[in-house]
Amino acid sequence: MLHFDLIIIGAGPAGEKAAAKASYFGKKVALIEMAEAPGGAGVHTGTLPSKTLKETAIFLSGKNDKGIFGVDKDLRRNASIEDFYYRRDYVKRSEVDAITKNIEKHKISLFYGKAEFVNTNTVKVASDRETILSGDFILIATGSYPFRPSNIPFDGERIHDSDTILNLKRFPKSLCVLGAGVIGCEYTTIFGAMGIPVYLVDTRDEILPFLDSELSASLVEQMRKDGIQVIFNSGLDKINSPQKGEDDFEIVLTSGEKLKVDMFLFAAGRSGRTAGLKLEELGVTVGKREAVEVNEHYQTNMDNIYAVGDVIGFPALASTSMDQGRIAVTHMFATDGFDKLARIFPYGIYTIPEVSMVGLSEREAKEKNISHLTGKAYYADMPRGKILGAQDGFLKLVFEKQTQIILGVHIIGIQATELINFGLSLVESKKTLNDVISIAFNFPTLHDLYKYAAYDGLGNLSGHKIK
Repeated sequence: MLHFDLIIIGAGPAGEKAAAKASYFGKKVALIEMAEAPGGAGVHTGTLPSKTLKETAIFLSGKNDKGIFGVDKDLRRNASIEDFYYRRDYVKRSEVDAITKNIEKHKISLFYGKAEFVNTNTVKVASDRETILSGDFILIATGSYPFRPSNIPFDGERIHDSDTILNLKRFPKSLCVLGAGVIGCEYTTIFGAMGIPVYLVDTRDEILPFLDSELSASLVEQMRKDGIQVIFNSGLDKINSPQKGEDDFEIVLTSGEKLKVDMFLFAAGRSGRTAGLKLEELGVTVGKREAVEVNEHYQTNMDNIYAVGDVIGFPALASTSMDQGRIAVTHMFATDGFDKLARIFPYGIYTIPEVSMVGLSEREAKEKNISHLTGKAYYADMPRGKILGAQDGFLKLVFEKQTQIILGVHIIGIQATELINFGLSLVESKKTLNDVISIAFNFPTLHDLYKYAAYDGLGNLSGHKIK
């Protein structure tokens, strides 16, 4: 039996970063991965593939270029499915190579196979041969998988979840997406940008309800401009298969509406990947949607067993998952490093256009009875926005009325997920509108959005516009 200071199950972003940190502090680390290569959903089925496909869809469609030169680039040759996946495959290969080198550099022992707990300190790894590992500490970083309701006939060919949609053999002629969460909205706009007729269906009366309502409404408006049909307050009743294999499916909604589509994507939730680990037999508490329950140190109810990343549920972001792994190592070995997750972190939604936010929305400020105002600036009014041909999009500041302290930043438009990081620093450090106005940004840049949103906020405060 091989013994380690730390055994990590799952070589995704959370597991890899935890392993690297523990190794950096001289710990002997084993990393177990059941897939053919490390990287987890972040590299293979989630974060990077979908974001790469978003950029590919923008490039192949010429969507962001049409406002620059007055030339419609739809005249370029029709893209093939191979064109669509080319960059995704390159990014995946490159990242797997980088992760593999990082594992080797830190002298981490990598085992391929399916992990199963034998007891609180022992894990069995089953592959072509069985390996038994023992460890002082064990970290579960197995990620999540798409939830699959039993009434949907998934086949990976035309009826998809968010994993199988990445392995299309051809473009859909039309598509119905059920679920207007982050994943559903991202794929809706990706395929919509490619000129594919898309229906987005959700049981709620708005998409992405955690967003500021102005951003959510603006994204719906821009979806509809792209020909996407958004259907609210309706769910799936049943799917009727076609009489002939190549004919459309009939999607029957709970509202009674019937849609005829070539393909269907279910994108309404994920579950923790805990099946087969035998956690229940061990006594580790597993909650709703198979999520492992942990405390603020990412420690389960078993003192030497920790869990991080998507397998513990919210917030299930690659950025927070990596830090959770590092924090768990800090706690278990009492190493140097931060011991708490950042109190404030940004959300990035890689739709077309991008949406990103940090801090309080206007709705949240109202719910907290905070006297507040807002300031907005539009991409189309900024010199850099004009250069880029940005016809839509805006940045919105939510600020406390008396102190002018910025409480939240909300952006929809080109590079929103890049621009938000400056907004994060403003909210974290409790900067005011005048603090923003006093900053000298490069000119012309999209960061001017911050300055002119601050000016707009001061105008709303004083009752007249300032520039």
